[in-house]
Amino acid sequence: MTPSDVVRAVLEFDSPPRIGFRLPPPYPNDFISAGRVERAPVELEPRGNEVRRWRDEWGVTWATLTHFDKGEVVEGAIQDWSCLDSYEPPDLGRREDYAEAARVFASERQRFRLGSLPGFTFNIARKIRKLEHYLCDLRLEPERISRLHDIVRAQLLKAIDRLAEAGADGIVFCEDWGTQQSLMVSPAMWREIFRPEFETLAGRAHEHGMYVFMHSCGRMTAIIGDLIECGVNCLLFDQPRLHGIERLGEEFGGRVAFCCPVDIQSTLLTRDREAIRAEARLLIEKLGSGGGGFIADNYGSPESIGITQEVQNIACEAFVEFGMDLHRKRRAQTFPSGATRHDG
Repeated sequence: MTPSDVVRAVLEFDSPPRIGFRLPPPYPNDFISAGRVERAPVELEPRGNEVRRWRDEWGVTWATLTHFDKGEVVEGAIQDWSCLDSYEPPDLGRREDYAEAARVFASERQRFRLGSLPGFTFNIARKIRKLEHYLCDLRLEPERISRLHDIVRAQLLKAIDRLAEAGADGIVFCEDWGTQQSLMVSPAMWREIFRPEFETLAGRAHEHGMYVFMHSCGRMTAIIGDLIECGVNCLLFDQPRLHGIERLGEEFGGRVAFCCPVDIQSTLLTRDREAIRAEARLLIEKLGSGGGGFIADNYGSPESIGITQEVQNIACEAFVEFGMDLHRKRRAQTFPSGATRHDG
């Protein structure tokens, strides 16, 4: 099987020979990623303790206090709703912006080709308006929020179409929906306002035969079932312990795949070799040994959580060691030592 075949078997729970891998060199990686070329940001003069300040192509102003984090929104593009009618988003449908992605995907026939999106509707709209204003507007300005969502969704549908044309096997996007305790909005509000967005966008991806990968931080466990019903095929969780690894396997195993590193908030921070290896094994056993369902991941910014890549390499080595031969392990479980197998 090619790496792409393995990923598809993982996503389809079709008894892959091993888990999926999304690890840095020198470890295996079954994926290649590419996306739209974004417009260059406009650099602005930093203020106070800021290291950098800039305006992105959506008109959103960002700032960062360090040299390695991705920054956060400090000013929305629509600071006053009177600007909504004149707001112009970037055109995500320009085919020339996907030429490099098409070249990358055309050159790679072995690995799973993952096309990057800037988010689904929430991830972009909440920045355009700035999160604290946006969350209030969900209740106070529902009609204007709906119009803003229409603008964003229209561009994302174009992007999904272009990534399909470029040759992507799946799309991946980030939407951080949870706090440490719960979903950022009530489950009822999410189902009323955001579930239709997921159904529309994931549905368009599936029309093109693409799989849907979603990253989300925080304890948004309450909507995992909804996300599965909307068409999300794989959930990327950097903090699987926040949901409960056993719970994820018991409630959602066989229904959705998971792509996770060893937990970045707890286990990796211990720097304890045996604890890290034990969790790598637990993730495989609970999420990936039931006919598929697990992809081993690596956190891309170890310095932001105060560790080195060497700490993550303990997990990478364990993932490879424990996840390479699932067929052998299944056979050992089904036919223990001394048992006799009868075929036919």
